[in-house]
Amino acid sequence: MKTKHILLPTDFSANAHNAIDYAIYLFEKVECKFYVLNSFEVGASGLSSTMGKAKDTRLFRAIKEESERNIKRLVQELESENENPLHSFEGLSIADTLINAIGRTAIDENIYYIFMGTKGSSAAKEVFMGSSTIKVLQNLDFCPIMAVPGNYDFDLPDKIAFATNFEHTYLKVELVPLIEIAKLWNSEILVVHVDKGKGLSRQQETNKDLLTQLLKGLNYKFMEVEGHAKISEAIMSYASENKNIGMIAMINYWHSFFEKLTKENVIKRVAFHTEVPFLIFPLID
Repeated sequence: MKTKHILLPTDFSANAHNAIDYAIYLFEKVECKFYVLNSFEVGASGLSSTMGKAKDTRLFRAIKEESERNIKRLVQELESENENPLHSFEGLSIADTLINAIGRTAIDENIYYIFMGTKGSSAAKEVFMGSSTIKVLQNLDFCPIMAVPGNYDFDLPDKIAFATNFEHTYLKVELVPLIEIAKLWNSEILVVHVDKGKGLSRQQETNKDLLTQLLKGLNYKFMEVEGHAKISEAIMSYASENKNIGMIAMINYWHSFFEKLTKENVIKRVAFHTEVPFLIFPLID
């Protein structure tokens, strides 16, 4: 397995640090280069036509220096705490929006996974690095993203709940991010379908059969979940009731049929409230 390039955005919060630690933990057996990224903005005026003004320039430099200083400190801390010879770290401080900084870095550095922290299901409000990770999910649909609850106590994913409604005809390449993690820890993949009492259409049956072929050689089984009005509640309830589930996985349906069919943004709700890491991987049209 070639070196994995993994992006770790941070706002230097405990939640972001938890996601960083989980990424290092999950890929402890894999040669990885971790890019620790902090993006910063001065404001609408600070980075536009008024940049020439002395006051704004001083402000920009002050924020830039603080970001670079904090990134350097964090990278040094990670290097001192992690003596794994398979892992290396590089700090990045970028003056841009978080979306742009992550997108550019993901392309420039051939990033394979992005790990971001959440407040977790115990949060009083739906706060996610200022809801930034939800914006990332909305706007970056070409790279797998792992959302890690801030209160998650690390455990290896003995079982991975892969939620699907069998509406999409999966390609083998789409499932690679999921399959690689499953192979890494010999995880059982539970293909979870929420039964709404209508039965499967012919196309859904065909797609289910195709999944059987794509998962051949892996430890997997199909599971039906009933009794929930909302798909997101069914998925999270199933994961909560089955304590061996250490991860939820789903393809990124953000602008696709899942949201249209259910009138419910499943990914957003699961990302905000999941108790275990949530892997969202790209849909390939």
